[in-house]
Amino acid sequence: MLLSEFDYDLPKELIAQVPLKERDTSRLMVLSRKTGAIKHQKFTDILDDLKEGDTLVINDTKVLPARLIGEKEDTHAVIEILLLKNIEENTWECLTRPARRVKEGTIVSFGDGKLKAKCIGEKDEGIREYQMIYDGIFVEILEQLGTMPLPPYIHEKLEDKDRYQTVYAKELGSAAAPTAGLHFTKELLKKIQDKGIQIAPVTLHVGLGTFRPVEVDDIQDHSMHSEYYQISAETAKILNETRKKKGRIIAVGTTSTRVLETVLKEHDTFEKCSGFTNIFIYPGYTFRAIDGLITNFHLPKSTLLMLVSAFSTKEFILKAYQEAIQEKYRFFSFGDAMFII
Repeated sequence: MLLSEFDYDLPKELIAQVPLKERDTSRLMVLSRKTGAIKHQKFTDILDDLKEGDTLVINDTKVLPARLIGEKEDTHAVIEILLLKNIEENTWECLTRPARRVKEGTIVSFGDGKLKAKCIGEKDEGIREYQMIYDGIFVEILEQLGTMPLPPYIHEKLEDKDRYQTVYAKELGSAAAPTAGLHFTKELLKKIQDKGIQIAPVTLHVGLGTFRPVEVDDIQDHSMHSEYYQISAETAKILNETRKKKGRIIAVGTTSTRVLETVLKEHDTFEKCSGFTNIFIYPGYTFRAIDGLITNFHLPKSTLLMLVSAFSTKEFILKAYQEAIQEKYRFFSFGDAMFII
C-alpha cells in the first residue's frame, strides 16, 4: 500500500492555529460506516449520537511542558530538546536540535543551570539520551523552564497552556496532547454520564511517533516508535461488561484506540496491564476492540490518517475530508472533530 494513497491537498487557512474560546463549540462530522451518510453537527450534539449502555474510552495522559531551550556549557551554542520517554529515574530519551552538536558527554544547561542534561547516549534520527541533573522536584522545574511542545504547523502562541490539555488529563508523561479529547468539557462529560454512558480511562503517553513523518513509499515498511500504555483493572472490568451486554465501545482518539487494540491483541480480553506498544494500524487491519471512534482531522500521509482509514475505508475517509474542506472545517490539533460509527 503506497504512502501517496493517503495524500490530500489542504488550504493552509484551514489549519487551526488557536483553540476556540469554548472547547465544545467545535464542529462535528458524523460518518456512518453502514450507510455512507455524512452529517454536520455541533460537538455538543454528540450526546444524541451516544446511546445508553455505551462506554466512552478516554486517554487520561497529561502533556509535559517538554520543550526546553538551553545552551551547551562549553560553546554556548543554542540547543533545543523535547522530552519523549522517561527511560528510568532522571534518564530521558529526547529529540534534540541540532543533534549533530550533541555528542556523548555534552552537557546542556537550562535556566542558568537550574537544570542540566548530560548526554549519555546517541541514537538515530536526532534522538539522544540524557541524565538530568537538578536540585528539587523535576516536574516543578519543568513547569518553570519548559513550554508546551506544540506541533510545527501551529505558529501562534498559546495564551492558555491548559487548552493543550484535556479536562481529564491526569497521568503526566506525554510529548503531545490526545487532541480528540480537547473538545470535551466537564459539563458535557457529566451529561454523557447522566444519559447512562460510562467513561473509562486508559493511558497512552504520546511520543515521537506523533512528530515523525512516514518516509517510505510502501507504508508496510514504516516502523512505529513504541509508547507506554496502561489499563486499570476497573477499566478492564467496565469494558468486558460492556461487551457482554452488547454495548458499544467508543474510543476517544487514535491513542485510546491503540491501547484497546493492543490489549486485545495480546490478551484476547480486557485486563489490567501495562507496557509499550508499537502497534501500526492501517487498511486491512481487523479491529477487535472498538465500535466507534471520535477523532480530529489528521495530516496528509500520517499514520493517524491510516488508522482512521482502516476503521472505515480509505475512499470514504478521503471523501469526507474533501467535504470537510468544502465546508471549511478546522483541521489538526485545535480543529474540529469527526465521529465514525
